[in-house]
Amino acid sequence: MTAPRATPTYRIDPFDLRLFAAIVEQGSITAGARHIHLSLAAASTRLQQLEHAIGATLLLRSKRGVSTTDAGRTLLLHAGRLQRDMEALHADMAAHAHGVRSTVRVLCNTAAMTEHLPPLLGRFLVAHPDIDIELRELGSRDALVSMRQEQADIGIVADHVGTEGLSTRFFREDRLVAVLPKLGARSTRRAMPFVDLLEHAFVGLPSDSGISRLLHDRALQHGRGLHHRVRVRGLDAVMQLVGEGVGVAVVPLATAQRLVNERVVVRPLSDAWATRQLLLCTAGDAPPGAGAAALYGFLAQQAGGPPGR
Repeated sequence: MTAPRATPTYRIDPFDLRLFAAIVEQGSITAGARHIHLSLAAASTRLQQLEHAIGATLLLRSKRGVSTTDAGRTLLLHAGRLQRDMEALHADMAAHAHGVRSTVRVLCNTAAMTEHLPPLLGRFLVAHPDIDIELRELGSRDALVSMRQEQADIGIVADHVGTEGLSTRFFREDRLVAVLPKLGARSTRRAMPFVDLLEHAFVGLPSDSGISRLLHDRALQHGRGLHHRVRVRGLDAVMQLVGEGVGVAVVPLATAQRLVNERVVVRPLSDAWATRQLLLCTAGDAPPGAGAAALYGFLAQQAGGPPGR
């Protein structure tokens, strides 16, 4: 009768993961131990302890070296990711060890990410070398969900979504405009309704971008869908492809003004939703932490007042 197998503890030393990965990479326990400057006896002992903690055999030994079992291949897959995470952790902690640092988490929509924030963040980061910014683009609705779950310090969203429970203030006015290929388009600045664009094929951003979701929802309100010839990562590429005659697009006015050329026609959209206010949002009266408070104060100072006030 065989003795019952010990219950695995899954208490794994990160150094043992490094040793295991080195053994697999080098092809033998001897070479792996030498690679990380460990004696063969110590490496063998640590490997046995690792297999005991896992509760499974990780390596098959032979005269030609070692090969991984199924359990070993699974561990190796996770070991690489865990080692990268540990290296990132060490790097982040080293930054704190050399001086007090803070990271501010900011969520924003497409217009804020591409047009309004870059020049402001550049000035802020140069003036605050001890503060880092983690910037992420999300549609306004998704950004608000994350803000309410306190997954970010500051949000910048369009005012067409409900901001109940959050503290908000005006940041920028943002207008969306239609961009059409000049060939075949009427050269006029007269505003046009969004529904007229639905007769054409579109050039757009990825489907998960904030502006793409907004246009998809507005098209559905007209009982229509959007036909995209192509989706690209940036608004610069959108404008270039429209100029090539691939299709039409809807972009922020600031983008159109920055990238306009002789091959495109820019026309305002007459729909009320195309003119919106971007709002600075926090979960409370002020974001927690000195770094977040400093960035919020800087952005609020650059915002000014809402149009017409």
